[in-house]
Order: sequence, then structure tokens, then C-alpha cells
Amino acid sequence: MTDWIELFSSPLSVADADRFVADDNAGGICVFAGTTRAETHADGRVLVALDYEAYADMAVKQLTELAAAARGRWPILKLAILHRTGRVDVGQPSVVIAVSSPHRKEAFEACRFLIDELKRDVAIWKKEVWQTGESTWVEEK
Repeated sequence: MTDWIELFSSPLSVADADRFVADDNAGGICVFAGTTRAETHADGRVLVALDYEAYADMAVKQLTELAAAARGRWPILKLAILHRTGRVDVGQPSVVIAVSSPHRKEAFEACRFLIDELKRDVAIWKKEVWQTGESTWVEEK
């Protein structure tokens, strides 16, 4: 298997994704972990977590199509696209993308393409959860 595409309701392992894409023919491995950052809203509310919801069947299909598009542009050896659903606390990864390729430039470019396209088009939505107990849906820009 050269692609690992999965949605998880449990914590993600950056190390597992890195190990998955390791390959003796890889001159470059790029790993991106998108984490929930500590944030204070302008009105003083403190972010404590992000809640992710996904239309799972559609999201996995879209992620598989993204992987194929990346493979059509770069000489990817292996790739992993892992995304959380449910609550992701501050400091924890909500998405991990790992790509190996013969050269570092292609690994960086493919990894950036995958996260940018995922955030723009995939059927995964996030809600900010504030210390006050309020929550706010996030629209990607």
C-alpha cells in the first residue's frame, strides 16, 4: 500500500505517518501536522478545542482524489492523509499529511498542495469551542 487515507475519532500519531511514508528511495520526506492552537478572541473568549465533523464517505473519496491529483503532479513514493473528527484539544494535531518522494522539493510541494486543497474542498467542518461553553462554526478563507 502506498497511500494511507483515514479519518480518526482518536488522537493522530505524527510518528506513525512518518514511518508509513519512509522509503529507501526517498530523498525527501515532508510531514505537516495541523494543530489546534491556543487563541484568545478579541472579545476575551479563550479557545479550548476544535470540534470536527465530516461527511465520512465523501471526505475519504475527496481525499483519495486529492492523493491521485498529487501523484499526477509529483513523483510521490508514499503518502498519508490523516484527519481527526470529534474534539481536538489545544496542542493536539487535527490533520497529519506526510509525503515521501525522491527529492525534497517535490515532497514539500505535494504536502503543501494536499493541505491547501483539503482545507478548501473536503467535506470536513470545524467548530471553535470556547472556555465559556459557546461554540462557533469556522468558515475557511
